[in-house]
Amino acid sequence: MKNNGKIKVGILLFNEVEVLDFAGPFEVFSLATKKDEKIFEVVTISETEKIISARNGLKVMPSLQFDDKFNLDILIIPGGYGAEEVQIKNEKVINWIKQKYEEVDLLAYVCTGVFLLAEAGILKNKKATTHWMKLDKLENEFPNLKVIRNTKFVDEGKIITSGGISAGINMSFHIISKLCGTEIAEQTARKMEYDYYKKD
Repeated sequence: MKNNGKIKVGILLFNEVEVLDFAGPFEVFSLATKKDEKIFEVVTISETEKIISARNGLKVMPSLQFDDKFNLDILIIPGGYGAEEVQIKNEKVINWIKQKYEEVDLLAYVCTGVFLLAEAGILKNKKATTHWMKLDKLENEFPNLKVIRNTKFVDEGKIITSGGISAGINMSFHIISKLCGTEIAEQTARKMEYDYYKKD
């Protein structure tokens, strides 16, 4: 699980993406180090090279677009209005997620990014969670998955799902702990002055 000595993390971006859904994990993985060397290389990816307008108007320039050639070890799908209401109808995005799921070692999502994975059929017969306000909607629209409530994240091996917004930070620390050990996760949390707990 390494590209050029670093674990490569890709974060999908799209219009109306929830800011902390992608910026939280971006910060966590970017700050993780071992012996003062960065462990992860983090990139943002969008369907095209156009500037993304995230929730509340934040403008973001993605690092890569779908047509670029690149390899990822971890793919993170954030949520927000743009995920559950817009990109869920975007066949190109859904098919890209399906393709990347076959290529990556780990696929994780934050908040309502769950709807994109569920639409892609990736969560069939698996446990999943999302923002507490969307749990009933997820359960009703995708009865072929098992919704888990009152948790920050759910680890199903290759797929890790998290609750809303800030829960993506907890999930990111969990991934670091899983891949690199609890000590590095805790060191990274201290850098961020974040209250990190080993359990969700």
